[in-house]
Amino acid sequence: MSKLIKVNSDWQLGHCKDDPVRPHLPMAWRTQNGREVYALENNEGKLDAVICVSFCEGVPITEAELDKSARPNAPVAVFYTVWSYSKGAGRKMVNETAAHIKATTATERYVTLSPLTEMAEKFHINNGAKFLTKGNECQNFEYFV
Repeated sequence: MSKLIKVNSDWQLGHCKDDPVRPHLPMAWRTQNGREVYALENNEGKLDAVICVSFCEGVPITEAELDKSARPNAPVAVFYTVWSYSKGAGRKMVNETAAHIKATTATERYVTLSPLTEMAEKFHINNGAKFLTKGNECQNFEYFV
C-alpha cells in the first residue's frame, strides 16, 4: 500500500533526475512559483511514482507558457510529467494527485502538458482523459475529477 506525499525533502526531490519526459527542468524550479511535486511512497519508504504539477492561469501548450503562467492558487492544475518505478503506479499517481488537489484547493481544471508520443496519448486516454489539443511541442489532455 502506498500513500500520497508532497515532496519537500532533497532526497525526494532528487528523484526528479529520473524524469523521462523533462529531465532538463531544474529540481528547485519544480517547487517554486505555483509548482509542486507529489510522490507515492510505499510501506518501505521507497517511491513508487512521481508527478510534477504546475498551477496555471490557463492551459499551456509549451514549456515556456507553463513557466510564464504558473501562479500559486491558479485555477488550472497542469500535470507536466509523471513517471513510475512500479507497474500501475503512474495511473494511481495521476488519480490520487487529482483527488488530493480537488479536496484541498479551488482548482477548476486538471490537464496535462504531454510529449508528442503515442505512449503519452495511450496512457492518458486509457486513464479516462479527453484529448484537448496538439501543438508543435506538446499535447494536452483533460481529466474530469
